[in-house]
Amino acid sequence: MSLCALLEQIDRCRECESHLPAGPRPVVQAAEDAKILIVGQAPGRKVHQSGIPWDDASGKRLRAWMGVECEQFYDAKLVGIMPMGFCYPGRGRSGDLPPRKECERLWHRRLLDELPNIELTLLVGAYAQSRYLAEGHSKSLTENVANWRKYGPTVFPLPHPSPRNHGWLKANPWFEEELLPSLQVTIAGVLRRHKRHNRGSKIAQRPATLSPRKQT
Repeated sequence: MSLCALLEQIDRCRECESHLPAGPRPVVQAAEDAKILIVGQAPGRKVHQSGIPWDDASGKRLRAWMGVECEQFYDAKLVGIMPMGFCYPGRGRSGDLPPRKECERLWHRRLLDELPNIELTLLVGAYAQSRYLAEGHSKSLTENVANWRKYGPTVFPLPHPSPRNHGWLKANPWFEEELLPSLQVTIAGVLRRHKRHNRGSKIAQRPATLSPRKQT
């Protein structure tokens, strides 16, 4: 099955429809040539409404952390986006509910098999780190992020860039002083290689991506 066909299947998925208060609207970005993979938590309400991944204040901060512009971030041939849960899970008492587990079980392995060129993976938040960090990782997000050198240079564990995490950032200044500069240098290297590859390509192919579906 091609990646395009797989993304169409994901777009039609209704596996956990009865558990989604706002209804299903999978938000994924992928192309075979993607070099950077972002594994986050799940779309928030605003992203559910727009159908555009990280189209909110958290996304703005994440792009600043990465040192990339919107044009680069939303280039599916450069950046793949595969949240732990593809749809907005709804609200709980203290924020958004956890991502649904069905997406990882049904789709992650199949998507990863279609992304053979990933050079760098960003694991954003505790759910992504719990699933994809190497054995021996801590249950503490702070410890995982503090041990970022242990996983680099191909994997970077990150806190969620939500504005609600301002207190965490203030309490852990090493994140912005040490981790982010290293992350940005690593991403800059990926961007340079991507640019050289594009310059050498004679044929431009349309990436297979999910297009935002109109609300009904």
